[in-house]
Amino acid sequence: MTDPTQLSAHAGFLLGQLGFHSAYRFSDLLAPLGIKPRHFGMLKLLSAHDGRTQQELGEALEIHRNVMVGLVDDLEKRDLVERRRHPSDRRAHALHLLPAAHALLAEAERRVAELDAELLSPLPPEDRVLLLDLLRRTAEGNGLRPGIHPGLTR
Repeated sequence: MTDPTQLSAHAGFLLGQLGFHSAYRFSDLLAPLGIKPRHFGMLKLLSAHDGRTQQELGEALEIHRNVMVGLVDDLEKRDLVERRRHPSDRRAHALHLLPAAHALLAEAERRVAELDAELLSPLPPEDRVLLLDLLRRTAEGNGLRPGIHPGLTR
């Protein structure tokens, strides 16, 4: 039998292992709020671009139309987002965060900070900064768009 610790010599394995672990922890921390990581990402996006159309946001992020519609539908059912007629384009709907979304987003962001602290706790502060820089450069070097999860675009 092969020693499984040999897998830890491969960057792909370690990134996958940590990615899987952090994704599950993130989901677990958001579950009591009734949202999933994809909803958190959409709420963050809308908080920065409130009033933009669903189509504009989807195109800017390269999110498939069906994925975008599903995300907005989920958030609308939870009374976190509202579609309103766009003031200058009758065919389009502008997306607006509702008051409940702001409170939920603040709590979700607190939980994200908690997760970051948990994940990086084995490292001293200077190594945390270095790791984040290395990860950003690695993601960019592999053609990944900053802040856009590839699972939303495929």
